[in-house]
Formats: sequence, structure tokens, C-alpha cells
Amino acid sequence: MSHTTADTAAVTAVLTDLVRAWERHDADAYGALFTEDATYITYIGTFYRGRQDIVDSHRVLFGGFLKGTRLADEILDIRFHGPGTAVVNGRGDTYKGTRPRKLTKVQTYTLVRESDGHWRIAAFHNTKRRPLLESVSFRFAPALAPAAPAVGGNGQRGRTG
Repeated sequence: MSHTTADTAAVTAVLTDLVRAWERHDADAYGALFTEDATYITYIGTFYRGRQDIVDSHRVLFGGFLKGTRLADEILDIRFHGPGTAVVNGRGDTYKGTRPRKLTKVQTYTLVRESDGHWRIAAFHNTKRRPLLESVSFRFAPALAPAAPAVGGNGQRGRTG
């Protein structure tokens, strides 16, 4: 679909800004990267709707459960669907101290270019990865392994034939 190198850089910059806002524990800056009507699903399944809900929940998280944490983020794939929509798949994790070598969450971001020309996150979904269960399922049912080649050292084997 239609996209430019500048679009890729702009989408990547949004996710970089997300990590930086998290590092500052700045819920307002974090939320500003989302559309007004964004949806946000946590890895435990909590569903938030709207920028304000995302800001308010992160203000509480940054002061409690996630106090002192940093955000690790790794982009695996960016796909554009027309000139104003991008889907980003990646991995992420929160951590204290040293950044984890293996990130345990799989994430999907849907970004849109809004009327002001800025890319913002319209939807976010975060899932906890279970590599042991994944490996067992591939062993007993090899056809379950993704056809796409492994990206980012995820340990998945691509299907053969």
C-alpha cells in the first residue's frame, strides 16, 4: 500500500515517544500519543476506551504497580493500509534495572494519521507470550508453526512445504 520513508519514520517516532513518556512516568505525554477515542487492551485483558481513560489508568499505574519501571519495545513489522493507517507488530515488556534480553509480550498497534498530520495510536493490544506452550504446540502439531520466517529472534520456526 501507499507509504513513504517519512511515514515509516513518523510511525516509529510515535513508539519512541511512547517509551520516553513511560520513562518519565508522564501519563499526559503518554496519552497524547493516542487518538481521543483510542482503545487499549492490557495483557491481563483490561479494556480502556478513550485517551482520558488511558491517561488516568497510567497515572495510577506509574504511581503504583509500575512505579520505577521502564518500557522495552521492539518493532517486528510495520504495514501500511492506505496513506493514513499503519499496523505495527512488536514485542515489549516493563522492567526495572537491566533491560530483559527476551521480551515476553506481543503487541499490536494501529496508528492513524489524523487531520493535523500527526500519527497517533488508535488501538493497542498487548498479549503475554507463552513460549513453552507455543513450543509444545508446534511439536505436537507442526503445521501450527507460522509460515512467515522468524523475525526478531522469537524462536518460532517457519513451516516447511
